[in-house]
Amino acid sequence: MAADARRRLIDSAIELVRRRGVAGTGVADLLEHSGTARQSIYKNFPGGKTELIEESVRTAGAWIEQMIEQTAETLSAPEMLHAFVEYWKWVLVSSDYQSGCPIAAAAYCGSEAPGARELAGKAFRSWERHLAEKAISQGIPARTAQSLATMTIAAIEGAVMMSIADRSIAPLTRTYDQLCELLRFHLEAP
Repeated sequence: MAADARRRLIDSAIELVRRRGVAGTGVADLLEHSGTARQSIYKNFPGGKTELIEESVRTAGAWIEQMIEQTAETLSAPEMLHAFVEYWKWVLVSSDYQSGCPIAAAAYCGSEAPGARELAGKAFRSWERHLAEKAISQGIPARTAQSLATMTIAAIEGAVMMSIADRSIAPLTRTYDQLCELLRFHLEAP
């Protein structure tokens, strides 16, 4: 039962942070959304909201990393890019443009949860590493692969934000088109 409450709190934190940010997610909101009692937070997360937010960032970052790893096993770099962008399109449309990336939201949390910001940085670096490794395995030089990985994540995260603001997947679609061209250029380079 305690494990169920812990899981619901983490899932609720991920969902609320991706919709409202860290500062906009209060303890009362977390309790209501998760359907748990107040004591559940402090029983499962003695550090309170800050510890819960950190665990939600760790969990969300690991989930996205696992998605990247799994696609890297079977898809080419262009196919991985397509799958990642399709995932974000689905998140945007299915949430009526209310949900963004919980890792990006955590990166903005500043002094409210500095541990969460550190975890966000760790997640981004891990995602970059996987993308760069895939590009290297397809013949792109290491330095270029690392730059492409950084730019891909930065561009997609920014496009997700712009898509939320515009209530349209158009920014994400345009970003994807340009990333495809750039990736194709590097994959076909002599």
